[in-house]
Amino acid sequence: MKAILIANPKGGSGKTTLSTNIAGYLASRGQHVAVLDLDRQKSATLWLAQRPGELPVIWPLQNGEGKRAEAADWLVIDSPAGLHGKNLEHALKLVHRVVVPIAPSLYDIQASYDFLQALGEMKAARKGRVQIGVVGMRMAPRTRAAVTLEQFLRQLDMPVLAYLREAQLYVNAAFEGKSIFDLPSYQAEHDVAQWATLLGWLEAGTD
Repeated sequence: MKAILIANPKGGSGKTTLSTNIAGYLASRGQHVAVLDLDRQKSATLWLAQRPGELPVIWPLQNGEGKRAEAADWLVIDSPAGLHGKNLEHALKLVHRVVVPIAPSLYDIQASYDFLQALGEMKAARKGRVQIGVVGMRMAPRTRAAVTLEQFLRQLDMPVLAYLREAQLYVNAAFEGKSIFDLPSYQAEHDVAQWATLLGWLEAGTD
């Protein structure tokens, strides 16, 4: 099983939006996908409960679906805010990619920088077993927030894999248990295009 951890120490950074849409993309590609929802609010679990039966199945890694989910090709982990220390080290042993969503404020960028620095110093990252990437959430390129984020990340040599704009499309899709990859192309084409580099990075070297 290939596993992806979505992590950030702050709440409201967009972890669940990333988790559900990554899971939706992989499922739309014919992959068997499971989601492990560790967040206290259980938003990803609620999203799964709303998911229409005609869409590609995504298994919860709990609630009696464990055995089926453990046979999945991919596991997407929606982590809780404040994940750190031993719990973070344990999570890194399970995954091959870590995606860190960052919201467009100086406070979020600074908190995320400290988290990324600690993340990069952990053994799994130092030895190259885990790759780390960043996504600017509700953020457009060339804005002040994006420029500030890139300045911080140059010091850590970590890539910004995508800037995902703030769009009602994500909100509306989530209400229906869908990802933007489940929507008609005429509705989601512009937003799907923003994911290209991130998705290529997630799938690189996994064949």
